[in-house]
Amino acid sequence: MSQRGYPERDNGGRLAPTDMPPPTDEELLASTDPEAFGVFYDRHVNALLGYFARRTFDPEDAADLTAETFASALVARRRFKPGKAPATAWLYTIAARRLADYQRKGYVEQRMRRSLEMERRPVSEGDAEMIRMLGDDAARSVLAELPPEERGLVRAHVIDERPYGELAAEHKTSEVAVRKRMSRGLASLRKGRGR
Repeated sequence: MSQRGYPERDNGGRLAPTDMPPPTDEELLASTDPEAFGVFYDRHVNALLGYFARRTFDPEDAADLTAETFASALVARRRFKPGKAPATAWLYTIAARRLADYQRKGYVEQRMRRSLEMERRPVSEGDAEMIRMLGDDAARSVLAELPPEERGLVRAHVIDERPYGELAAEHKTSEVAVRKRMSRGLASLRKGRGR
């Protein structure tokens, strides 16, 4: 851990393992340290890229929307109120607004470039492939290994990003039961993949 309590980075820029529990997303957003927002970004950038890639079917647009979402989150982080909703719900609310703008107006790229006064930098082929993989149907094919009930819950929560409470109400069971089924499903997937 660094002196500020955030995980150190290794030579590749990845977060290095540590014995101390990592700060929560809520703690990271409440911090005034710029390094804290970087850790929050690292935790959620791939999931957010996948979210946009599945919805736009375009790696460059997905990257632009991800950048715009995190830029908006950085500016708005002072308004985040811990305890009301999880930090990820707050982040995905911002993401949904950026996506609605993109779908409604279709000019996220021009607006972002104008606001940041910069040229669009093309996404490298490697990055574009990674973004496509995050958003493609490969994850869905992995789910075929699960029993139907677990498959439906994992798809609904992990891929469609539906909250546990909503799934519990739909299945007329408790949130704890849904979490247990999810845990079993994810454990089966890890075991089947040798992880």
